[in-house]
Amino acid sequence: MDDRAKDGNDWLAKRFDDSRAHLRAVALRMLGSPGEADDAVQEAWLKVSRSDTGGVENLGGWLTTVVARVCLDMLRSRRARGEQPLGPAADALPAGPTPETEVAFADAIGPALLIVLDMLAPQERVAFVLHDMFDLSFEEIAPIVERTPAAARQLASRARRRVRGAAAPPTDVAQHRELVGAFLAASRDGDFDRLLAVLSPDVVLRADAKSLRVAAANQHRGGPVLAPEVRGATQVAHAFQGRATEALPALIDGAPGAVWAVRGQVRSAFVFAIAGGRIAGIDLVMDDEQLGALDIEIG
Repeated sequence: MDDRAKDGNDWLAKRFDDSRAHLRAVALRMLGSPGEADDAVQEAWLKVSRSDTGGVENLGGWLTTVVARVCLDMLRSRRARGEQPLGPAADALPAGPTPETEVAFADAIGPALLIVLDMLAPQERVAFVLHDMFDLSFEEIAPIVERTPAAARQLASRARRRVRGAAAPPTDVAQHRELVGAFLAASRDGDFDRLLAVLSPDVVLRADAKSLRVAAANQHRGGPVLAPEVRGATQVAHAFQGRATEALPALIDGAPGAVWAVRGQVRSAFVFAIAGGRIAGIDLVMDDEQLGALDIEIG
């Protein structure tokens, strides 16, 4: 090895070591096991040390990507074997953590969160962890999970709903189902005041591109006037007043929601966000790929 190559390897090793605490935090979030996290980081280093980094502009982001791909492979292998990860060890935190790693690791080994994360499919878990916990963009996450950015966003969204749904007590699920039922009944009856009663004052209605196209095509039949985002209880109530006549209650990723189905085929999903005993957000989903990513149980 000539001196230039040796210097390059020494530089790369130092940069990797500088990032090791962050990379281990990512792996620990993904895998839930300190031992597996260490294995993932070591495997990532073997891959990095054999790679040409000359064209890498953001080395930190690239290292995170390498570790994430290793973790995704390990999660897939674990699921294929039907294995369960070991619980977090008492010594999971590194000795003398820095302020940056202390928060990441203390958060990372929360047993309740790990139990919920283990319910997610590998790609959901990776997308959720990288975006919600480490702030990677969906453009960066997409090639890791082998999806488009839009599909990666949907993976993270689905995971987020599952995490929230699993964390909600059964009484909350029952109350949320009742609230969604009241919303659908008020919508069908065209009762504006009852709609306002179940909507948060700052509720947000979001519609995907296909929902917008379908609504526009059905304006002559009394279809709602939609925009990508509608804010405020009055505006959202107007959008649903006298509609949702064929909407069916459903569980969407374990949370109360509603769907429109034709001969058993779901064509549209209404995904609700509930806060403070009222509906705080509604996502209209008609995109086939996004619908396919939802776990829907009608009834």
